[in-house]
Amino acid sequence: MSTPKNILIVEDEPLIAMMLEDFLDILDRSVAGVADSVASAMTLLDAGGIDGAILDLNLRGGETSVPIATALAERNIPFVFATGGGSDSVDKDFRDRPRLQKPFTMDGVEKALNAL
Repeated sequence: MSTPKNILIVEDEPLIAMMLEDFLDILDRSVAGVADSVASAMTLLDAGGIDGAILDLNLRGGETSVPIATALAERNIPFVFATGGGSDSVDKDFRDRPRLQKPFTMDGVEKALNAL
């Protein structure tokens, strides 16, 4: 199976989202959309065209990206959690999923996407 090319970015910090967009461009991936909340991510997911995702675990307003992860898993779309925390910060149902450790590096993003 080839690595996903159309990547959804869920990140509530605009500068980090822009950096991820740049990394994806350099890594010959396409940005399928950028969302900063569960609601905006679900809208993009429903629109289709996503075959992978990078999910910031903790979003503004106390939201987590777990509902997005659940929806992606139900659709068999691979994803990676982006977090500065340890494995215990990830919901127990998703601890087997790849993680992208903050702060991000291009090499780290590439390895995380290749793990999908």
